[in-house]
Amino acid sequence: MARLPLASRESVPENQREAFDEIVKAAGSVPRFGPGSVALHLPHAHQRLMGFNRFLRSESSLPKKLQELAMLVTARELDCQYIWNAHAASARAAGVSDALVDALRERKELPTLPDDETAVVRFGQEFFRTHRVSRGIFQLAMERLGQRGAIELALFFGNYASLALLVNSFDVDLPPERKELLLPV
Repeated sequence: MARLPLASRESVPENQREAFDEIVKAAGSVPRFGPGSVALHLPHAHQRLMGFNRFLRSESSLPKKLQELAMLVTARELDCQYIWNAHAASARAAGVSDALVDALRERKELPTLPDDETAVVRFGQEFFRTHRVSRGIFQLAMERLGQRGAIELALFFGNYASLALLVNSFDVDLPPERKELLLPV
């Protein structure tokens, strides 16, 4: 159960109420789920956080398939049910194989992957598990994704880690219409 009530115009800092109104108008209502439901308590932070997310997702040189894969790796490594649920189906739709999605979810041996997918998965796993990326995986990321892509990949992992921190810390509820299997944690 979520640890915060829904944000309201009266509950946010007075100097951020105009931003609150803009966010709610654009969304159509106060978000009930996800990191936006937490960040909305500080509308200026919400604008910047979600703006950065939109920037990455719309202007990244990484193909959608690799973006979604980075989101899944982050969700799995940080045991974030919300991000997993929000992105597993879209990862599949973007071309991530069912076998890879299932192996990540279950923490099983990964199927044979193309080098670009290997770079994404191993980069994220190494960083989240050791707080570093080995020379070999860094080099693979640079070769397969280019310098810009490798930087964007690191930014995707950092961005989705911050979203997972919000969701996991504040125990945000999953939407009732969720379709994905829960992560075994």
